[in-house]
Amino acid sequence: MAAPGRHVGHYVQKNGKFLFCNVEQLLSQRSFGWTAALRQQAAEANKESTETVVIPRKKSWSKEAVLEALATTISRDATAYPYHFQDDPYLYPRNSFQIKMFSLSQESGRAAAKYFINNNPKFFTKDFAEPHIPCLMPETVSLHLEDVSEEALKERIKLRRSAAAVDMYDQLLQAGTVVSLDATHDLLDLVCFYSDGDPLQEGEPQTEDTESPQEELKRRKSKGMKRSTLTWRENNDAERIFNLMPERGTRCYSALIRGMVKHGAFTKAFDTYTDMLNNRVTGDVHIFNALIIAAPNVREKYQEKWELITELLNQMNQQKIHPNLLTFNSVLKSLKRCGPLARGQSLNTLSEMKALRIAPSLATFSHILSIFYKAGEGYTDRKSDILQEVMSELEGTSFTCQDPDDVQFFASAMKICFTYKDLEMGYKLQSLLEVGENWKLLGFYPQQRFYYSRFFSLLCMLEHLDNTLKWYRQNVPSKYCPDIQGVKDLLQAVDTESRLDLLPGIWKDIKSLDHDAKLYPADELLSLMARDTHSPELQQSFAAIALDLYEERSSLDLKANSLSHITTLLLRANMTEKAWEMLPIFKLKNRVPTDELLNDFLSVLLRDGASQKAVMLVQLSATFCLPTTPELAKKTLAGFDLTEEQRAILSDLGAAGEHRSE
Repeated sequence: MAAPGRHVGHYVQKNGKFLFCNVEQLLSQRSFGWTAALRQQAAEANKESTETVVIPRKKSWSKEAVLEALATTISRDATAYPYHFQDDPYLYPRNSFQIKMFSLSQESGRAAAKYFINNNPKFFTKDFAEPHIPCLMPETVSLHLEDVSEEALKERIKLRRSAAAVDMYDQLLQAGTVVSLDATHDLLDLVCFYSDGDPLQEGEPQTEDTESPQEELKRRKSKGMKRSTLTWRENNDAERIFNLMPERGTRCYSALIRGMVKHGAFTKAFDTYTDMLNNRVTGDVHIFNALIIAAPNVREKYQEKWELITELLNQMNQQKIHPNLLTFNSVLKSLKRCGPLARGQSLNTLSEMKALRIAPSLATFSHILSIFYKAGEGYTDRKSDILQEVMSELEGTSFTCQDPDDVQFFASAMKICFTYKDLEMGYKLQSLLEVGENWKLLGFYPQQRFYYSRFFSLLCMLEHLDNTLKWYRQNVPSKYCPDIQGVKDLLQAVDTESRLDLLPGIWKDIKSLDHDAKLYPADELLSLMARDTHSPELQQSFAAIALDLYEERSSLDLKANSLSHITTLLLRANMTEKAWEMLPIFKLKNRVPTDELLNDFLSVLLRDGASQKAVMLVQLSATFCLPTTPELAKKTLAGFDLTEEQRAILSDLGAAGEHRSE
């Protein structure tokens, strides 16, 4: 396979096209053998295209057509939270954690209601909906057939009662009843899918044997498919039922092999596949898709993994099994674990897809990007071309979900844009997301949050602030609620462009997102506002923010610098009395004010002629043993008409301060 890889690399370097460009030059070196079948299929397709096209007499509309038409007449409200939250400003979730908790509690409530309805159907016999809406009525979740019969077995299979179905199957065999092949196949499918366990019914409370949340969290943190290695027991019910079947065809082998792969028994799956070949049973595309996924788990070296994948593909061709989209996506997914071989072979795989006229899905490109962009590797022009070619290929295309991994594309692509600081590709990716209903492929909330947070950070780093704020106003909070890192990036962007006049509006957003109770936004915001002197109007706004932050969030363990910044902002806004009330807080919270703050405060007192407060200020400085105490005492003595007692106090404080400094 090295020669084709070198040829692809030379072709890439010469033409700069990686994806689907002049594929015919690569077809002669493909390692899979579907070319003849492809030509025959193309000839049949051309023959069928000459047949008469039948035009339908009327247009069939979907049930949601009217709602979809109405939805096109209005635009999205950027200031509104997503529709699934309660329509009450007080109850809106304010940040990502609250959104997650709200969604989980809402789903928990629905599951609990469903559980109550299904287990108490006698209270819900009246059907008010016209026409009938099945999901609003109780479902059949309890067993009605208790006699030993095949109908009772089918009922248990339909209700996904795996253990009860196996028990009924054993009773039928013990009674000498012949179970039909279809029922046995359905039972085997159920048992292989759940691996001897019953699925947790919707809304069903957990028992002591049910996995605890802590155990579930540990299981989810385990990497890859290793989390399921212990769930397939040796000689379990699935294997026993399989061995009892009088006829073992493609369907039963498919169920058993896919169940083994799903639950981590990779080596056993290949042993079963070998047994299938020895019994001269032809496989199906689902068997090979599962085995391709399992291939990297049964080989150690990269070359051996790829050789096993190639062997499986060649066996598909020998058995005249046509691959589908999931086949090639499985190949690419397994190639991610094949080291340096992956890049060259992934391009060959794309060429094969093109030859077989199989359109790639978003998962295909997600795997390609994962292969070419690995963590810890440097940025190269070749990688840049790969990303550009992927985005050029996808530009303006509307996708539907064809692979469970389709939802990984947008998050992984935006991660690459953020890592390599590629704002142009970030904008193209955002444009692709807005095409048609591609937003549905953004995934669940964690993936949505990751995508938008990375894009927003990219804008804050590289985009002009006005454009960043334009995007911010259009998407917060309707699509994205910035976390602490997002607020940090926004404040840094404001600081970079010296647009501190925007801070009052940003503070309102910080409060609405419930981040004002956290230390970082408070410290950073106070530092920015207190760094320079601004217009009187802006200073008034800054002072109001400082008071709001302290008075409403006094429980915060503010640092000495933050308290100094608050006092400075109050002084600059001519709120001397409020600033004076802040000074005892330093001693109360065991914080030391800065020399600069005390000098600024004394300048204000000199302007206002407040001699008594000036003496108290010097005493406060002496309490903290600050080196600026003698200087403050001299300024006070020179700037005020003091009494003899006050002069004596200041002289003693100044002398004591000079003595300590020596």
